[in-house]
Amino acid sequence: MQDDPIDPFVAHRRLLFGTAYQMLGTVTDAEDVLQDAWIKWHEVDRDTVTHPKAYLVRTVTNLALNRLTSARATRETYVGPWLPEPLLTTTDAAEETEMADTVSTAMLVVLETLGPVERAVFVLREVFGYSHAEIAGFLDRPEATIRQISHRARSHVHARRPRFDADPATRSEITEKFMAAAQGGDVNALMELLAPEVTLWNDGGGKITAARRPLSGPDHVARWLLGVMAKPISAGIYLESAYINGELGMLAKIGDFPVGALTYDIRDGHIENIRFQVNPDKMVGLQQQAAGSAAESVGD
Repeated sequence: MQDDPIDPFVAHRRLLFGTAYQMLGTVTDAEDVLQDAWIKWHEVDRDTVTHPKAYLVRTVTNLALNRLTSARATRETYVGPWLPEPLLTTTDAAEETEMADTVSTAMLVVLETLGPVERAVFVLREVFGYSHAEIAGFLDRPEATIRQISHRARSHVHARRPRFDADPATRSEITEKFMAAAQGGDVNALMELLAPEVTLWNDGGGKITAARRPLSGPDHVARWLLGVMAKPISAGIYLESAYINGELGMLAKIGDFPVGALTYDIRDGHIENIRFQVNPDKMVGLQQQAAGSAAESVGD
């Protein structure tokens, strides 16, 4: 260990963050878990750790599992729809492209319907490819039990996992048209982009005014969105395209400061689902990412 110039925690940090984020659905909680795991890693006797990567994944998994179990009770009293915390991603990093589907907002919403242990098993098995035996070791459960949980979780996710067919060019075109219609107040143009069965979920967490129930139908959704854009509190807000959770979406910004994030699914050239995150607590991580990107641009 002392001869290794790279700390295993640093070398595997992306994997560890991905594990925590996909289990918890929030950047803030994932970073907290990594901080706790880092402390445990630097307190452990390294001579007792035969496989650092496995030890770290096990540590993060169990820390996230404990946090998720307690978080679910809190989410039962959550005000309005609960949506995952958005994560800015890029399109030119191979590792982000590989993880794009698994960190998509739609997938994270589906994972919310799993129990804590089912979610942990699904993420470790289906996303990161660990064997049932390895997961059994991580979670201190019999391998046969893990196999059953894995089968149940996979069937559950596959039955609820949305399938959409938009290629990048189509998604980019629809995004540009959506931003133009929303910022121009053109309700008819906006409605034309929405599927007949479109639904919008808006997460304000009780911290900011938001729709507390899902909105359905092109007319209802379009008029609600334009109504939000027209409010005095929305003065100065503009929409900007950005890659969020592996897909092209939109940020609602004031200056360089993101105050909202929109992700959506596209089928047959129309927007079918819209997830609008405006909870200030869930924008902190994204705001920090945006600030870091802006600082890098200035530095360049």
